[in-house]
Formats: sequence, structure tokens, C-alpha cells
Amino acid sequence: MAEPIDFYFDFTSPYGYIAAHQIDQIGDRHGRAVRWHPFLLGAVFKLTNMQPPIADPMKGPYALRDFARSARLAGLPFRMPASFPFHPVAAARGFYWADAVDPERAKRLALAIYARLFAQGPEIHDAGPTTPEMVADLAADVGFDRDACLAGIGADDTKARLRAAGEQVVARGVFGSPFFLIDGEPFFGADRLGQVDRWLETGGW
Repeated sequence: MAEPIDFYFDFTSPYGYIAAHQIDQIGDRHGRAVRWHPFLLGAVFKLTNMQPPIADPMKGPYALRDFARSARLAGLPFRMPASFPFHPVAAARGFYWADAVDPERAKRLALAIYARLFAQGPEIHDAGPTTPEMVADLAADVGFDRDACLAGIGADDTKARLRAAGEQVVARGVFGSPFFLIDGEPFFGADRLGQVDRWLETGGW
């Protein structure tokens, strides 16, 4: 059986939001499962002395246009959060708690978090993006127990899973979001999804 696709993403990443709506469909077309791995991109930026594109005075205005343009091309609604960048720790921990309970439903939670952050009105974000309470509310919406999720976000084993994910991305050379590994072959960016699809179709080139 073919190895799953590994999908690495940060909840602060608009391009991760776009990729999250497409990667499983691509995997399905080629008989590949997809493992989702949220991580904290800020920690990678510190390690590599990089900064998010929006923080760059030249790249920032372009990135804002490209976020919205790329979402429109993908047929997705898009609004920049009122607070950006923000801390995605609660979202990532919530995912890892959910993943330990039901991996497929955890993906639905991730999509719900992304929708709250990048597809809904900015007034929602003013209360604080990716708080544990917000994540637990969304977990309940997709069928998890709200109180169990809230407790799980603060649990030591959940924190350990997120730390392990951070160590894994460094070890595997993951430097941005979204990032895909297919049988060891790396692809970076939502704009590489076409290449991901073609690579899976042809077996590589």
C-alpha cells in the first residue's frame, strides 16, 4: 500500500486554508490517504531567521492581494482576520486532541477553524482568534464533546504532540505552510497542488 501524503500547515496561513480544502480530494483521486500535521510556523521562522511575507514592506501588499486572489481562484470565501498574525496554539492543540479521538473528524474541525478565521466576518475575530473556547465550540459543532476538547487542549499529552510536530518539521525540512511530502518528495505552497496532482498521477519525473 502506498504511503500517505503528509500535509503540514499552520492555522495562521491563508495558503494553508486553501490547501486544506483540496489536498484530500487530490489524495482520493490517486488512492492516497493524507495525514494532517498542524505546526507553529513562528517557531520555524525564528529558527531560519525568516519572517512572514506580510511583515515585509515590499511583499506585504502583494501577499494581501494574492491571498484573496488565490482563494477566489479556488472558489473559497476569504476575509483577512482583524488580528493578523495571531497565535494558533489553541487551534493546533485542539486538532491534535481531536486527531487522537477521530482523525477524520479532526480534519472537519480543522476546516471549521479555518472557516472561522478566513471565511467569516472580522467581527468574529475581535473576540480573539483561536482561543481554547472558540476551538471547543467548533469541536462541538462537528460532533466532539466540548468540555472534553477544552480539557484536552490544556492536557500535557496534547502539548507534547504539538511539540513533537515542531520537532518533526525541522527534521524533515518543512519551512512553510502548506508543505507536502509525497514518498519523501517535498512540495511547498498551495500553488504547487497542480504539481502534487501530476506527481501522483505519473509517479514523478
